[in-house]
Amino acid sequence: MIDQVKIFVASGKGGDGAVTFRREKYIPHGGPSGGDGGKGGDVVLRVNRRLNTLGQFSNKVHFKAGHGQRGGGSTKTGRSADDVIIDVPPGTVVRDAETNEILADLVREGDAVVIVKGGRGGRGNARFATSQNQAPRYAEKGEPGEEKWIILELRLIADVGIVGVPNAGKSTLLSVISNARPKIADYPFTTLEPNLGMVRYDDNELVVADIPGLVEGAHMGVGLGHAFLRHVTRTRMLIHILNGASEDPVADYNQINVELSLYDEKLGKRPQIVVLNKIDIPEVAAKWEQIEADLKARGVENPMAISAATQQNVMALVQRMFQTYAELPEEEPAPAVMPVYELPPEEVPYTIEKLDEGEFRVSGKRIERAAAMTYWDYEEAVVRFQKTLDFLGITQALREAGVQEGDTVYIGEHELEWSD
Repeated sequence: MIDQVKIFVASGKGGDGAVTFRREKYIPHGGPSGGDGGKGGDVVLRVNRRLNTLGQFSNKVHFKAGHGQRGGGSTKTGRSADDVIIDVPPGTVVRDAETNEILADLVREGDAVVIVKGGRGGRGNARFATSQNQAPRYAEKGEPGEEKWIILELRLIADVGIVGVPNAGKSTLLSVISNARPKIADYPFTTLEPNLGMVRYDDNELVVADIPGLVEGAHMGVGLGHAFLRHVTRTRMLIHILNGASEDPVADYNQINVELSLYDEKLGKRPQIVVLNKIDIPEVAAKWEQIEADLKARGVENPMAISAATQQNVMALVQRMFQTYAELPEEEPAPAVMPVYELPPEEVPYTIEKLDEGEFRVSGKRIERAAAMTYWDYEEAVVRFQKTLDFLGITQALREAGVQEGDTVYIGEHELEWSD
């Protein structure tokens, strides 16, 4: 599925105003009669609900509207150019390719925005006649059009998102609870694009999206992280699938939540139903009691254990999903200007301060939040936090500042012993 494209749009120039004079029998010195030029064509983006991908832009990326026609004699206005209408699927976010500014967020059928406005037609000389100048010999040229490169980014509109590490069983779950038929295989990254399915229960419907597996550094774009995470931003709740066959499902749970929060703080606060998958495997069933206790100790309410493959407890999960969704508060109105969720690496702020011999402090909102969300009693979580330091460039910055084995590094409220 093509879910991000860059296209060029250009509106039309306005037509020039005319300089003409009346030439009628017995009126040798007729007054000014030049008409206005026509308006240049706009380029308009419009939602078409029959579209679900940006694939139509794979062969055409330049869109130019026509120019307005020149004004004529007898105060005739030139013909205005037709607008160019570009249909896009629901959920399309439009950004200026140069500034990254959000220009529009097109969600519902019929939503439309003039992305570049056609130039105004120039005024003919008839418009400039005054008592002091009854025969003006000048007019206006048409206003130039606008042009720019824009980025169209499709963010799937789903009620519920299924997230988790690669190979946790997200696609299998979606296939058994909905009408979706995603590609399924027993290896990581089977799903390379989001899948949508409609889930029905008691005459109610929810659209559920299977989001491809997230990896460390996804918030920085590692492993196509941005391409995956952008589709989670519209969901109102999440089903967080843990791979029961993983060495440490609780550490996986922590890491996915860190990635969500580092990408967009609001994502980390989405309501979640946490589910351990593959309970049909004896080894997984044997450790479920301990995993359940560990999750509850970390604030997870009523974690569930299912088998998507055998459909054990799947219907109970569906019932809970609909119940939880029904209890969600009303959505807040969409902001007039939608925030930009991606944070370019050069804009990730942090500072490193050498406090004393063998002591350093790392400050920065994002890294301090990541530290606060790391479960330090899990070795796997500590290792993954170290990878976060690597991705943000903090590890190298500390080395350049002179950190040595055994030194103390403070991050937020945490005191860490440095080790390579």
